Amino acid sequence: MSKQPPSTPEPLNLQELQQMIQEMFGHKDQQRGIDGTYMWFMEEVGELAGALRSGNKQELQGEFADVLAWLVTLANLSGIDLAEAVRKKYITGCPRCGQNVCSCQLSAKP
Repeated sequence: MSKQPPSTPEPLNLQELQQMIQEMFGHKDQQRGIDGTYMWFMEEVGELAGALRSGNKQELQGEFADVLAWLVTLANLSGIDLAEAVRKKYITGCPRCGQNVCSCQLSAKP
């Protein structure tokens, strides 16, 4: 029996998403491994690129969700807590200039 989503979804934080993906797909992800999972991730990134060109909001939502889910899967397989990783890298501001509102040159990778 599948769970039905609540009628008014509550906000989902990154830790909850990572745990949800692990519970839902972890058994398959372990079998596929990092290399196979990375290939699926890249395929989804390509689909997101196509959706960005089309501008269809519903398609974009689905592709952004897919890319995020596959990214979370890669983190799970690598033993990375994404919330902690993001917090460590960005809690004090831009990793390059240190400002809360980035003041790096537009051409510079933050």
